[in-house]
Amino acid sequence: MEHHIEVDQSIKVEQTRRHTVLAFSDDIQRVILIPAAVKRACQQELRLTGVKPGMIALRMFAAGVLLLLEGQMDSIASLTVDVEYEGKEGEIKGLLLRFILKWVPGFPKEAITFRRIGKKSPAHRLAWETYRGERKPGRVVTLEQLLRYC
Repeated sequence: MEHHIEVDQSIKVEQTRRHTVLAFSDDIQRVILIPAAVKRACQQELRLTGVKPGMIALRMFAAGVLLLLEGQMDSIASLTVDVEYEGKEGEIKGLLLRFILKWVPGFPKEAITFRRIGKKSPAHRLAWETYRGERKPGRVVTLEQLLRYC
């Protein structure tokens, strides 16, 4: 079965005093949590390796989405990502495709779109409930895992 999923984020990755939660939903769903300490360490590591300041948040966001999608791409037909970084969708899409095309050669670039998901989306509800502690994440991300895709 091929799924058309929506991805939402609760608390932006550059807000390093609070955890970030990423979730997707359709008939399948998945939630990951990126701890604040992991985000701070990742930012520091990216700065040390010379990543431009404007790209750090984009790389961390894309890495989070990739960790969310890891092992799921064979069953995903399309991916709609909430607009988190207005005007930067092209850069984010490029970062995502760099790995998605390794996982699923021939995955259509047009199958990744960006639009406002909204609060009624199941993905938004999953992310928000997890952020508030009402639901456990499927995975808590480590620094090593996040850096793998940055």
